[in-house]
Amino acid sequence: MAITAAQVKELREKTGVGMMDAKKALVEVDGDMQKAIDVLREKGMAKAAKKGDRIAAEGMTYVTVKDNFAAIVELNSETDFVAGNKEFNDLLHAVANAIVEFRPANVEAALALQVSENETLNEMIIHTTQITGEKITLRRFAIVEKNDTQNFGAYSHMGGRISSLVLIDGADAETAKDVAMHVAAINPQFVSREEVPAEVVAHEKEVQMNAEDMAGKPDNIKEKIVEGRLNKFLSEISLADQAFVKDGDQTVAKFVASKNGVLKSFVRYEVGEGIEKKNTDFVAEVMGQIN
Repeated sequence: MAITAAQVKELREKTGVGMMDAKKALVEVDGDMQKAIDVLREKGMAKAAKKGDRIAAEGMTYVTVKDNFAAIVELNSETDFVAGNKEFNDLLHAVANAIVEFRPANVEAALALQVSENETLNEMIIHTTQITGEKITLRRFAIVEKNDTQNFGAYSHMGGRISSLVLIDGADAETAKDVAMHVAAINPQFVSREEVPAEVVAHEKEVQMNAEDMAGKPDNIKEKIVEGRLNKFLSEISLADQAFVKDGDQTVAKFVASKNGVLKSFVRYEVGEGIEKKNTDFVAEVMGQIN
């Protein structure tokens, strides 16, 4: 039977698959919508097993809080298009909620979580992979616990491309959220300069001592100049010493102290950081599917 554009559209809306996959499935079952969905699910399961060598470097981050626990999660997809659809977002929230509730020790333990009577977290991810046609992976997560005198701050930027989770002693939730916003925007490396490893400081000192503009200067002058540069370096990478993004006249530590609080920790996730992305010609890929 002839397959109409309306049928293809309906199947795409129900499953999230591509136009050609939807049309082929409908043709295969003579236009039976439910059978077409079943065909796509069956084929999707087969496809999901073959996606292991693909690079999932897009996706979203998300923070969720439950009582005295918070979880920050990165869920990856192959394209930002899939990361923006409803199925992926529903999965992201379900994954984060499961992690903050059950608090697994690592990704492997998280994937084994029984999130419903008939489904593990990994099976839920596979099911969404079937629908989207893309490899989806739970890359990482962190769980943070607070006590009753502490506050979480959570912030997501660029639609979830960057998320941050902050813990502070005292103050209030609004202050913690302001700091989380700063962390997302400025990307500090450590809470304070005292946490910066000695080898990081030593390396930076060596770089500065060997800088071209140090040539010919007496050692005592070099030491004074490098001391100043190291101080600037540490203030740039330490959250406590950074100029607060909402008020550059005070540091983050002073801002928090003004609210009767103290910085404790932070986690910042940015989608795909550290993943080597594959360069693809999207136009050529689409044209190849059409042809």
